[in-house]
This record gives sequence, structure tokens and C-alpha cells, in this order.
Amino acid sequence: MEFKIRSIEEWQEVVDYVKSKLDRPILLLKGNLGAGKTTFSQQLVYALGSDDEVSSPTYSIVNEYNSPNGKIFHFDLYRLKNIEEAYDFGIEEYLDNAYLCIIEWPEIYESELLPEEFHEMQITNTDEERIINFN
Repeated sequence: MEFKIRSIEEWQEVVDYVKSKLDRPILLLKGNLGAGKTTFSQQLVYALGSDDEVSSPTYSIVNEYNSPNGKIFHFDLYRLKNIEEAYDFGIEEYLDNAYLCIIEWPEIYESELLPEEFHEMQITNTDEERIINFN
């Protein structure tokens, strides 16, 4: 599904659609810096019923949120240099024990180790809008 958005308010349509389609515990978010990955993640976590404060996991690598359906883990793998660093902080244990794992910058991890079934969202910035593709 493709969306074109021009304002922060329009993210809600994307969030509502993604929430209705979540049937896998992993959501990969791809896009350049400033594309809106964290903004989307914040709105999705709140839409899934969490009352926790949602922030970027850039420095912590992973943030944990409570939801009525279980734990939501929000990852930012941008700073990882190799796959061993993902193993070092225990990414597999998070993936095995989550209602949902939202992974920003998943490229270092996805090539080898992700389960076969996951959702993926690509955010592309243009001068006028963001184009979001979800599958």
C-alpha cells in the first residue's frame, strides 16, 4: 500500500492502516535521516495502547514500551557497525519476547537473521511530500 503525506497530521492514516494489518511481530522501517521513522513509531506505539513516553532509541539502541497486547521494542540500529553488536545487546531475545519489534535502520541485521515473515515500510522524502510504501 502506498501513501503520500504532506503534514504530521496525515501520519494518522498510515498508522491506522498499519495497525489494522499487523499480523507479524516485526516491522522494519527504512528511510533516510529525517524521513519520519521515529514520528511514525511514536504514533503507532500510542495507537497500540501504550501510555509510555515514546522517544528515539538512537543512543540507547532499544526502547521498551508496555501495551495491552504485550511488550513493544523499538530499535535504532543506525550506529551498529556489524551484526555481532546486535548479538551483544541480545536482539534475538527481544525478538522472541515481544508483541511487536519496530526496527529502524534494519539493514545490518535483516540480511541474515530475520525470520521469514515481517512487515516492511519504506519512507521516501521528496521536496513536497513523503511517500510511504508498506507491505
